[in-house]
Amino acid sequence: MTQAARTTHVTPTGHATHATSTASTAHAAEAEAEAEAEATDPGAHPGPGPGPTHPGPARPGVVRPGATLAVTSAATAVALMNYTAPMLTLPGMTASFHTALSAQAWLLNGAPLGLAALLLIAGSLADDHGRRRVFLAGTLALGITMALGALAPTTLTFTLARVAQGMASAAILASSLGLLVAAFPAGSARIRATGVWGAFVSGGIALGPLLAGALATLNWRLIYGVLAVPALVTAGVALRALTESRAPRGGRPDVPAALTLSLAFTALIGALTLGRDGWLRPAVLVLLVAAAALTAAFVLVERRAASPMIDLALFRRAEFLASSAGALFTGLAVIGFFSYLPALLSRSLGTSPMNAAWLFVLWSGSAFVVALQARRLAGRVGARHQLAIGFVLHAAGVLAMLGALASGPLPRLVPGLLLAGIGSGLLNAALPRLAVESVPAERAAMGSGANNTARYIGSSAGVALTIAVAPAGPNTALALSAALAAGAAALTAMLRPRG
Repeated sequence: MTQAARTTHVTPTGHATHATSTASTAHAAEAEAEAEAEATDPGAHPGPGPGPTHPGPARPGVVRPGATLAVTSAATAVALMNYTAPMLTLPGMTASFHTALSAQAWLLNGAPLGLAALLLIAGSLADDHGRRRVFLAGTLALGITMALGALAPTTLTFTLARVAQGMASAAILASSLGLLVAAFPAGSARIRATGVWGAFVSGGIALGPLLAGALATLNWRLIYGVLAVPALVTAGVALRALTESRAPRGGRPDVPAALTLSLAFTALIGALTLGRDGWLRPAVLVLLVAAAALTAAFVLVERRAASPMIDLALFRRAEFLASSAGALFTGLAVIGFFSYLPALLSRSLGTSPMNAAWLFVLWSGSAFVVALQARRLAGRVGARHQLAIGFVLHAAGVLAMLGALASGPLPRLVPGLLLAGIGSGLLNAALPRLAVESVPAERAAMGSGANNTARYIGSSAGVALTIAVAPAGPNTALALSAALAAGAAALTAMLRPRG
């Protein structure tokens, strides 16, 4: 077994079959993952062969790569479906809650707030105290908070449920890559696993609006109740399917760093949300100053900590900077624009929510397919160059939609959506790979948390920027997204490792 795999402490657990529709989608990759991990590292599967697709309880200490990939991918897809659902349920929610215009942004930014506040913390806790433990807590909490969201009677209670859902999703996203690093040895098997996981990010983004749009015709609350079921079932499957792994460093939890970082991100997301109604308002300026001051305090705390939440020396490594910059600009240029695309379609072309959802699937569905196949680029194209190519293709795709988004017809959008989808697929496959390759193997969950924190802060800022320029017309929003992507391509291409 490789050194990277040996650094992880393993404790006993078992295995179970996959019981949700999302998990059954991930199941198609499980047997191949088991065989590939066995071929790469025979120690991953003691015994004469990779074992059956649906084994009984695993022997103590046995890690099942295929089961780990299937369960983490399924949970990630559910978390992303929940994340994108408000794009199609917002009209029904605001009508049901009688939400004031000034408060509607919080219905959308509740989950990003929870994600940004907890992602890095969840990753650090997972590495130190158990990735399986954090993953189980996240899936169980996501199911419960989605059920509570479906029953929420007011704007405030639903927003609080969305914040809690974001925090639960943070635990899932941060711990998933740590579990995959522990299950798959470095090399082609791990590259394939992170690519499949990245594809399910695209899959969740694709299915969320489609399912939400279909159920919203009956009742907007249904989507949250329906998604709660696979989340809870996945938690039950994970209880037996996953093997615990951790890389404890000793020392006490870095509580001061966790508090200052959470408050910094909360202030920043709050400023980005309120800034949609005016960036020079006193409340926005106070929050921005608070975010900057708290970030500075976090840096000071981390420099003095015996066991820091994140090693600040990583920011001197080109690989880590490329990973973080790539994630940040994916949020700014890609997620920020496409999160607001349904609103742009409705405003400029009068497109119905379901038609907008189908157009959205052209982008995210093609991203899903490309991310699954991106493993074939391993050994030919490095993750950093894959990011640069992905950003270039996104820029080309949105520029191809110039004019069509303002005046139609809808078929004119198809080539641009497909091209941008190919670019997004390359990004979604490269980002998780670079997130774990840019940090020591024993800090993989922390690396994932840092990467996803950058992504979702970027997405909140991207939505705010898109909303700010949208009154000038759809073409302005398209040009902004393309310019950000082009800048990201240049930046990631320049961040070459030294030596």
